[in-house]
Amino acid sequence: MNPQLTSIEIQELQQLLQNDTPAQQALTTLQHHNGNLEASFDALWKEKVGKTDYSRSKKSLLQLTLDEIRAEICGDDGLRGKIKEYTNNPGSASLLNSIIGSLVTVAAVHGIPIDAAIATIVVLYIFKIGINVLCKYTKPDSEEEQGKNNNS
Repeated sequence: MNPQLTSIEIQELQQLLQNDTPAQQALTTLQHHNGNLEASFDALWKEKVGKTDYSRSKKSLLQLTLDEIRAEICGDDGLRGKIKEYTNNPGSASLLNSIIGSLVTVAAVHGIPIDAAIATIVVLYIFKIGINVLCKYTKPDSEEEQGKNNNS
């Protein structure tokens, strides 16, 4: 699955986050990549970290990042609750900024060097596929194998 934002969705977000420089950087990158969230994530990652070839895994860099912080996104009632709240009220710039800031903090605790622009892409990806899909249906391979082994 490679979710994309439409140009209309990007324009709405640009209006909502017009005073947020990192978010505008993320949205400009999204426009450049025709709304492709994974390509935008890779471009921002390369700009910040320099390396985008993590080819030992068949997963994208975005998926690897989500795998590392999934427990905190899916298990943290605060972050998950904020995401659900924003989903019910998508016009709240302050709530969206709060989610992005929380994600930067969670990633930093795990040693993942994401800034607010990269976190914006991750958050938009989560919104696009849905928090329940992320948490229930896109588990890392190791968790899926554990589940199969526990059910045997």
